[in-house]
Parts: sequence; structure tokens; C-alpha cells
Amino acid sequence: MSVNPSSKTRPDPLRDRAAAGDGSHDAPPDGSGPAQAIRLTGTSFAVLSLIDGLGPSSPYDLKQALEKSIENFWPVPHTTFYAEPARLARGGFLFEQQEASGRRRKLYSLTDAGRRALREWTRSPDVSPPQLHDEGVLKIFAGADPAPILRRRLEWHRAKLAELEGYLQGVEAAGGPEGVRSSLLVGTGYHRMIVEALDKALAGQAASGSS
Repeated sequence: MSVNPSSKTRPDPLRDRAAAGDGSHDAPPDGSGPAQAIRLTGTSFAVLSLIDGLGPSSPYDLKQALEKSIENFWPVPHTTFYAEPARLARGGFLFEQQEASGRRRKLYSLTDAGRRALREWTRSPDVSPPQLHDEGVLKIFAGADPAPILRRRLEWHRAKLAELEGYLQGVEAAGGPEGVRSSLLVGTGYHRMIVEALDKALAGQAASGSS
């Protein structure tokens, strides 16, 4: 899922979070000076939500967590994701601290402004429309034989369903966060629905081909 540039003419709940009062003008907790006014995006909230769940984290920690969670429904380019914690720190939403010894990693934690912005965003029911970006559908539109493409898609969705079901079992066994469990229930339900739809589509194609 990605943000469509053409949506700039419509209300955008992600874009509007940079308005005054969401913490973008708060001073950093280290007292180094006024924070920069920055625009909060889906990537911003992905980082804030991961840190909210994990606690103080390095960009590498966040990337590892992203790949097993948020990236399943909100893909983010890795270069953009790595740069986002430092940007949020400049905006006063994260506190940046470097380890005194060892690998001297930079660790990021939520400031009050970051926690407040995340809570305000999650309380709002407004969401941008989902977008389909599927090369297989594009090939079918261009005249490709649908059957081989749909079979590949069916294999992928079955594998992804099994992967998410494994994550869900682990979260439930560990008594993990309800938000993570709920998102996995949505994800497994979605892929199960797609598997059923693709099964029906392929069966229909096979029946029409044999008639």
C-alpha cells in the first residue's frame, strides 16, 4: 500500500497530522532547541508504532520488526525507513541517544509529543483508500493468459497465509499485544479470501476450457 500523489487534492489523514497541536512544534526533550516542523506520513506512524511496542530501538531493530509485521500491509522502501527515525527526532517526536559503549548504536524512544501524535492518529477513523499495485493484473489487462498468472498468485497467497498464521499462533501463545493480534487476524482473513477467490477463478477457467 502506498500514498497516491494525486490524493493531494483530497483530505488526507496522514498529511493532516502535521497540523499545529500534534507535537511538531514541541522542543526536543534534551533542550537542544526548537523542533523542526515536519509532515507525518504513514512511514512516520509505522516507526512510532513499532517503537511504542518495542521500546528504545535502533534503526536495525526497527527494520527487523518491520519485515515481520507492518511490511505485510504497508511496504516501505528500506532507505526511507532507515532515515525516518532521525527525521522524527528532528521533529521532536523521538528522542535519540547513542550507546556509551559497545557498538555505540543510536537508540530512539518516544517523546511525549510522539506518543501524543500516535494516539491521536489511532483514534481517528479516517483512512486513505487502499491501492492495488499488481503486475499480474497489469499483464492480464495487456492480454496475457490469466491462468498461469493466477496460479502463481495462488501459490504466493497460500504461502503468505501460512506465514501469517504462524505469526498469529506465536503472538497468541505469548499473549502479545492486541493490536498485533488484530492486524494478523485481518491479514489472515484477507489472504484466505483471496485464496478462495483464486481457486474459484481457476476452476471456472478450467471448466470453460473443457466445455
